[in-house]
Amino acid sequence: MRTLLACAALAAAISPTPALARTTQDEQVWINVTVTGSAKDDLLYFVEAQPRLMEGLSEMRQALLRGAIGWRLNDQVSVYQGYAYVVQPVEGPAPDRDEHRSFQQLSWTLVPGATELSSRTRFEQRWVDGFSDTGLRVRQMARLETPIASGTKPLKALLSAEAMFALNDTDWGARGGFDQLRSFVGVEVPLKGKSTIEAGYLNQLVNRTGGETAVNHVASVSLFVRP
Repeated sequence: MRTLLACAALAAAISPTPALARTTQDEQVWINVTVTGSAKDDLLYFVEAQPRLMEGLSEMRQALLRGAIGWRLNDQVSVYQGYAYVVQPVEGPAPDRDEHRSFQQLSWTLVPGATELSSRTRFEQRWVDGFSDTGLRVRQMARLETPIASGTKPLKALLSAEAMFALNDTDWGARGGFDQLRSFVGVEVPLKGKSTIEAGYLNQLVNRTGGETAVNHVASVSLFVRP
């Protein structure tokens, strides 16, 4: 637990703090269902669906479908190629701003064991319907999990932070530089077999154009099905 508290303090200390012209806040719920496993030997896969309730939980303003095929290089390192489709409805006569993403992912268990430290790096190529530019973005996540109960399948405390950086400007609104930071604290609850539920609080800080910063307070619930 001391390790978790120290990491939380470190994440708070290094979090980017832009000069804020305007700050908006919202309460949201993100629900995630992910099926992941091994298709054969070292051939890996995952498929996930994630609806997001926004605007004070009043509307589903975003839904994400993502899948990937990967390869296990060794017990600690895996690589993936994937695709994500992001549904983003727009009110009024304007067309929806649905997004398509191709991504490459490196998953790395840095410190294996009961208390585990892992890393996930994603490089995304992003396209938005109705626009021509390709946006490039790098995402880096660090995750720490540690048991807080005894037993063969203990309850675990989770702490993670994911920083995202856009590499270029686009005609659909992306601006090069710091994009957002997601900080999560919660628990992992074991289920039957290797499946788990992760639930907790996620703070999403988004650097928007025009000097606006969005701070979203998210109740996050994720089901991971591992056949």
